[in-house]
Amino acid sequence: MDHDSHEGLPRAEFAFPGPLRDALVAAILDGSKTSTTGLVAEYEKLGESIPGPGYREAVVDSAGQVVAVIELTEVRIAPLAEVGLAHAVAEGEGYTSVAEWRAGHENFWHSPELRAVLEDPHYTVDDTTPLVLQRFRLVDRVK
Repeated sequence: MDHDSHEGLPRAEFAFPGPLRDALVAAILDGSKTSTTGLVAEYEKLGESIPGPGYREAVVDSAGQVVAVIELTEVRIAPLAEVGLAHAVAEGEGYTSVAEWRAGHENFWHSPELRAVLEDPHYTVDDTTPLVLQRFRLVDRVK
C-alpha cells in the first residue's frame, strides 16, 4: 500500500497522548491488539456516529503522527457486564481475566481526562453502561 493510504481517513486516537497511547499503538503494530472498547456516551457527547465493519481509520501516535491504518471487522454495542475474556485478551494489554480488563478500563473511564471530555466530573460506569466493542485488523503500517 502506498504511503498516502491514510490520506483523508478519520484519525483513531487510542487513549490520550503519553505512555498508554504509546503502548496501545505498539500493540496494534505488533499484532497483539485487535480489539478496543469505547463508551457509547463518548460518541454521543462528541456527536459522532458509531462506525461499522469496513470503516478505516488512521492510527496516530502520541506525537500526532499517523503510524498505521486499521479496518473495523466487527462492531457491537453491549453492556459492560457482557464483555468476555476473548475481547479482553484481544485488547493486547496483557489482560488474563475480565476483572483485570475491567479494572484497567474503569481506571481510564473514571480519569479526569475522560471525565473532562464527557463534561461530567463524576462520570462512572457500572454493569449496565453501554459500550462499543470493536474488532479490527491492521491494514497498513505507515512508518
